Amino acid sequence: MRVTIRRRAGRRAALLAVGAMTAGLLLTAPQQATAGPPNLLSNPGFETAGPAGADMPSCWSKSGWGDNDFTFATVAEAHTGTKAMKVSLTRRLDGDRKALVTENSTCAPTVTPGKQYDLSAWYKSNTPDVSVTVFRRDTTAGWQYWTDLQNPPVSAGWARTEVRTPAVPPNTDKIAWGLSVYGVGTLTTDDYALEEVGAVPPQPVCSGTAQECAKGKWEVIPAKNPVRSMHAVVLKNGKVLLIAGSGNDIAQFNAGTFTSAVYDPANGTFKTIPTPVDMFCAGHVQLADGRVLVMSGNKGYPSADGTIGYQGLKDSYVFDPATEAYTKTNDMNGGHWYPSATVLGNGDVISFGGLKEDSTGNVTAEKFSAAQNKWLPMNEVNQTWSYWGLYPSMILMQDGRLFYSGSHTFGNGTPGTGASIYDYGANTVTDVPGLRNKDQRDESASVLLPPAQDQRVLTIGGGNNETNPAANRITDIIDLKKPSPGYTAGPDLPQGLVDTGTGKRPQTGAEGKMYVSAVLLPDGKVLETGGGLHDRADPVFEASFFDPTTNTYQPGLATDPIPRTYHSASFLMPDGRVMSVGDNPGNGTYNHNVSIYTPPYLFKGARPQITSVIDTQWVYGDTQRITVNRPVAKAELIRPAAVTHSSDPNQRFVDLPMTVNGNNIDLNVTSNPNLAPPGWYMLFAVDANGVPSIATWVHLGGPSALAATQEQPSAHEHSFADKLGPAKQNPAKRDSVPVAPGVAGCDRHYGTVNVCVPTRFPAEVKETSKARCDWLASHQYPKRLKVNGSDPLRLDPDRDGHAC
Repeated sequence: MRVTIRRRAGRRAALLAVGAMTAGLLLTAPQQATAGPPNLLSNPGFETAGPAGADMPSCWSKSGWGDNDFTFATVAEAHTGTKAMKVSLTRRLDGDRKALVTENSTCAPTVTPGKQYDLSAWYKSNTPDVSVTVFRRDTTAGWQYWTDLQNPPVSAGWARTEVRTPAVPPNTDKIAWGLSVYGVGTLTTDDYALEEVGAVPPQPVCSGTAQECAKGKWEVIPAKNPVRSMHAVVLKNGKVLLIAGSGNDIAQFNAGTFTSAVYDPANGTFKTIPTPVDMFCAGHVQLADGRVLVMSGNKGYPSADGTIGYQGLKDSYVFDPATEAYTKTNDMNGGHWYPSATVLGNGDVISFGGLKEDSTGNVTAEKFSAAQNKWLPMNEVNQTWSYWGLYPSMILMQDGRLFYSGSHTFGNGTPGTGASIYDYGANTVTDVPGLRNKDQRDESASVLLPPAQDQRVLTIGGGNNETNPAANRITDIIDLKKPSPGYTAGPDLPQGLVDTGTGKRPQTGAEGKMYVSAVLLPDGKVLETGGGLHDRADPVFEASFFDPTTNTYQPGLATDPIPRTYHSASFLMPDGRVMSVGDNPGNGTYNHNVSIYTPPYLFKGARPQITSVIDTQWVYGDTQRITVNRPVAKAELIRPAAVTHSSDPNQRFVDLPMTVNGNNIDLNVTSNPNLAPPGWYMLFAVDANGVPSIATWVHLGGPSALAATQEQPSAHEHSFADKLGPAKQNPAKRDSVPVAPGVAGCDRHYGTVNVCVPTRFPAEVKETSKARCDWLASHQYPKRLKVNGSDPLRLDPDRDGHAC
């Protein structure tokens, strides 16, 4: 089932309470960019009648969709002049109705990409189910839904609503908009206006070197990560939880030594945390209250001869940032080594994939109930009996379905196109087309591009850990708002320097990266950094920005001096910098150095400041006021990272449309919890030069999210992945699927289990004992690895029981 979202009227009481306080600020504060005349709308007050026979005023059209009963009427109860527009819904099953600026060249105002516009109207309504809805004309694709900007509150008398648009996207030449009503009730509107924001922001002044201002700067901090962390979670207090478990070290596992650490960026120190079980390669997600749910982990390492693979735990724990301690929950229904973890719009968590206790592939969907604080028994969870591989990237769509992007870590060769839409309520899986090289997207990264309202996903690079080709440069992009979404080719990943064991050289041809990190930044770009050319080997030193507004990369950024391949992670900090940890190559070593990246936007002069936030407890559909010390162009919520193995399906950037009044800014909070699942978020304000404030922590939630029991698109969505092909036939009920013990791409016949001799060496390595031994030596594998049983790679030609 899909969730029916009812929008809330904004909470105005808190805003009125601070009116006296902020009035003084407005007298002396620097002025925000102001909208200037003229009003770009034709017939903004409905005074001019339409052509003969028309039933709407000139330049206005009846618009809407869905199953509802409605009336449109031009009435005399005007705000000014003699006419206003009344739209009523007397019955509604779904959909909306609105008077919309006519979408043609004569009536729809011309706009400039990159500019912002202030939209305003006077209205009266007896329903909270009203929204400001904007459409744009793409010069190639034509008219399409753009964004939902505000939910004006109920008002018996005439009230004015005003909101500032985000920057107009590229390739947009016109916009149309109107106030939609999508609940039973009446909405009367008059005196619309659309004005271009005219103030030009001051040019930034570089506060660093020319190179820092263009490329940013990396630095390695003095303190070292005390644990071999595989997982990183940014906590609601700004600290970072780093989870190691046994840290991919069988000696630690055998000793029962399991570790985590908490990093405090305020003083640059680490605190080691007792860890109850081996959370090595677990799943994790942030719950609505800010605790971290950690599921599964490692029950057992593979046998020395490789006949038994990794085994997954059933165990589950929550980590409380306040006490910095783990508490056990009930067990999952089965083991899930490398599980997915996606938080849903009602705060529940759904998990798929991974390996069971017996090393077979888990086909069981698991659901953690937020209300009951426990994993539900299997008979209470819908099952498609699908095998999704390991760490499948399952991204929550804004209608409550899940998008499997095709990114995973291990588990190649699953049937289908490589990407699909999963509908929990309907219990269906439907493939979507277009993902290129689907069986070479292992260890790729997928990210919901900013803003989340655009519903576009970028998938970056990858390879195949079993066949071990050179990682690729492929990027693909999908727009999930389309009726029949499919991936289209994105720009190739920029290339950098690669160290193949004999020193750095430039990448050539189609060489790309696997284990790349993709980090959402507050200026709306995506930082991609780290990664390697081959599985657990050959680090690539390259970083770039992907710009979702232009679908282009900015190459040539400063690069992390520390290699970051397998078991590395990069993530956004509340101060706008990016932290990188880990690197666990196939030779079994671990890099404990920690790097911090300062993006170029922090070298563009003083940062804007959020000087006050009236309320840090936000409810869906709210209007929330902040005060800033100088003009800003946008504000957003960014969900804190919970990342492992290039995977963080819950990472998202949610735009907050603004109503600007000097230095007071009213932020319009989405009413759709599928766009921003309940929990703690970093609130950033960003100026016109892309310089962000330091984040303020706010909590988003409320009964409307937690009480939702069905999943459905927000009312303004006219088409949303609703013309998919036929759903795949679900397999019959089954316990698991067979998975080869070598799914991790390691030949266990050599050395200890935490040393990964590749099952397949890179293509350029000749299939001779000498060439393979030379490759192992150049990559600093331990000398004279013990041969466990047979010698399939012919690394022990003298048969003395030791390789090379």
